[in-house]
Amino acid sequence: MLNYMDVLLPLLFLVLVSLPLIKVFRGKATVRSARNRLVTHIAGFFGIIVFVLVFQMVFGFSVSAAEGDEAVVNPMIGTLAQGLGFLSAALSTGMSALGAGVAVAAAAPAAIGAFSENEKNFGKSLIFVALGEGVAIYGLLISILIINKL
Repeated sequence: MLNYMDVLLPLLFLVLVSLPLIKVFRGKATVRSARNRLVTHIAGFFGIIVFVLVFQMVFGFSVSAAEGDEAVVNPMIGTLAQGLGFLSAALSTGMSALGAGVAVAAAAPAAIGAFSENEKNFGKSLIFVALGEGVAIYGLLISILIINKL
């Protein structure tokens, strides 16, 4: 069962990380201030990751057991290789989705422009958009294969 710190701390960190971007989302920031806010946002994100890692190293994962039960000292079971495997699966999915987003962002407006000029270009232009989406599917397939090996 979760206690209030398990819920409150992640929400607090989420609010603190998103605060620098409020003016950017409202459209009231210049390019330079938006860049500074983005750097602050990224630095805050990695700072929170370092804080959480240090916090977990210092306080650990000690769980108190009920009377008569054995105390569970470390409920996380797994090797470093499994952790790196899950990390690689997440990176393959995330990076392929990011690449697919970039590909579709470039191909979709061109496809719409080609279709608006000539309606016969719909099939040809749709293929290029689908090829960009295929990159994300390949990344997902690779991550499924990685997870199946773990």
